[in-house]
Amino acid sequence: MYGIIGKLNATDGNRDNLIELLLDGTSEMPGCKLYAIAADSEDPNGIWITEIWDSEESHQASLQLPAVQKAIAAGRPMIAGFGARHIVTPKGGFGVQ
Repeated sequence: MYGIIGKLNATDGNRDNLIELLLDGTSEMPGCKLYAIAADSEDPNGIWITEIWDSEESHQASLQLPAVQKAIAAGRPMIAGFGARHIVTPKGGFGVQ
């Protein structure tokens, strides 16, 4: 398995809109086992995204999906930058198959 945990920083006042856009544009991604988005409890612009994929190749292929491309294009103006990003090797757990 292949995992990514990363922080996305929304522009002021756009966090909820960006979260909604990310959730809408990522509902069907082959090979994705988990795609969780969380609002940072301390940073009013912070978004944490946790992804688990069956492989790195599935993740890379997802970036070319029309719905994902549309979400990326629509979201760009609402993104102020990126924070920490960690590549991890998931080993399992509740909800991970």
